[in-house]
Amino acid sequence: MEGLIPVVDFSPYNLSKVDVNEVDLQPLADDLVHTFATVGFVYLVNTGIQKEQWEELFTVADRFFDLPLSVKEKYSRPQDKSRNRHGWVCVARERSNLETLGNLKEAFDIVMPLSEGQTWPTEVPEFEEKFVKFYENCRRLDMRILELIGRGLHIPDVAGFLDMFRYMGRGANSTTLSSLRYPPVPDDVSEKQMRCGEHTDWGAITLLFQDGVPGLEVMNADGDYKPAPYVPDSVLVNIGDMLQRWSADKLLSTKHRVVMPTSEAERKSARRSIAFFTHPDENTKLVCLDGSNKYDPITAKQHVEQKLKWSYLDS
Repeated sequence: MEGLIPVVDFSPYNLSKVDVNEVDLQPLADDLVHTFATVGFVYLVNTGIQKEQWEELFTVADRFFDLPLSVKEKYSRPQDKSRNRHGWVCVARERSNLETLGNLKEAFDIVMPLSEGQTWPTEVPEFEEKFVKFYENCRRLDMRILELIGRGLHIPDVAGFLDMFRYMGRGANSTTLSSLRYPPVPDDVSEKQMRCGEHTDWGAITLLFQDGVPGLEVMNADGDYKPAPYVPDSVLVNIGDMLQRWSADKLLSTKHRVVMPTSEAERKSARRSIAFFTHPDENTKLVCLDGSNKYDPITAKQHVEQKLKWSYLDS
């Protein structure tokens, strides 16, 4: 995949930009949409979110993941549908497809606002403050990327499109900030198990912040998996199933996976990343943005519920 996932300079719409030059935005929008339509992935640099920010979160998350199992279990993500899917996910609880075993990773998923009875890990006092702040930075970057996608797709009402994400972090919206840790590979690991099996993401777009440990692979146009090399200080962004459907297949939700390391040193090391899985509001009706009616309308909530039917070992 080296050289196939483009690196795009996001400086014209960097989060620190207050006075944005509209002339600079359309070329950036066209560039992003072309990349999302042909590859489905892009590395963004100069976004305004600094590497030091997500590296600090890796350290905070490690403090939680290193807690005893009995403590982490207090914060387990609920299995019922009456509350947000906020909380800790143990190793191998999730599977990416029906052909593989549970993923060799653990996670803490953050869905805001929290439902009644849900809490933050008090054993790591800084956890809530640091992750809430990072969530807001991701939300702001998300809205700028989505605006550019709207411009690049020449949606007549870009403001209306963005309004379908208004409750992100504030109400009925499934957007999830997920802190992921892939533990060292055990000696008795099954050949059918991966750190994360082949899958596509469910939502609109995903922002991925990584620690530089290899393993991520992306499928190319020929159906072959290729390593996605780490690009320092970049945010890796990809299209999810929901936006592919919404765009009437103009944008690609590309398959990807995280494979087991090959070297002994890497197998003994953990891998960490933070993903921001972006969804429109739950009541959003996914009507093809180009007016083609290629797909029957479905709500964002119905889309997620369909995916949940087979994606978790415990549901």
